[in-house]
Amino acid sequence: MEKRTPVFFFTPFVSSTMRVEAAWIDYNGHMNMAYYHVLFDRALDEGFSLLGLGQEYVEERKASFFTAEIHTLYKRELTLRDQVRVTLQLVDYDEKRMHYYMEIRHAAEGWVAASMEGLSLHVDMETRKVSPFPEDIAANLAVMRAAHARLAKPEASGRIIGIPDQPDKPEALLASGTRH
Repeated sequence: MEKRTPVFFFTPFVSSTMRVEAAWIDYNGHMNMAYYHVLFDRALDEGFSLLGLGQEYVEERKASFFTAEIHTLYKRELTLRDQVRVTLQLVDYDEKRMHYYMEIRHAAEGWVAASMEGLSLHVDMETRKVSPFPEDIAANLAVMRAAHARLAKPEASGRIIGIPDQPDKPEALLASGTRH
């Protein structure tokens, strides 16, 4: 079934307002890390449904998208009843993959609580194998990517996890031949 290409996409896409739920608060008195991903996932569903990749796509066309990799940075605590909105920027895509960047922002004050970079794969649900996007979905991706190309590349995109080298660490001193 051929879908019509949307005329435009918001840059970036901004989700509906969501509220931190009581069950998500852990013994530290803030939202547990797992629920940041619930918010990211809900917003991703909202944003990618505009591309035609919603529940109907799975039911009618027997295809979907699966998350292959994510990298999350937690920047600020969220607490009970905080309201947030999630932004989504399509960074890149190819015939089978989507690379995107998201931020959870406090809805009233605008500060960033967390960011997430992700890579999702288009999957044929009957074979459970990665497969190319249909032409109409690829066209929608092209429109979204063109709209989002005007945005700056996210600073946190492509980060590598690790502890930076510090000159006073024993390992760094040994490597440089310096002794105390």
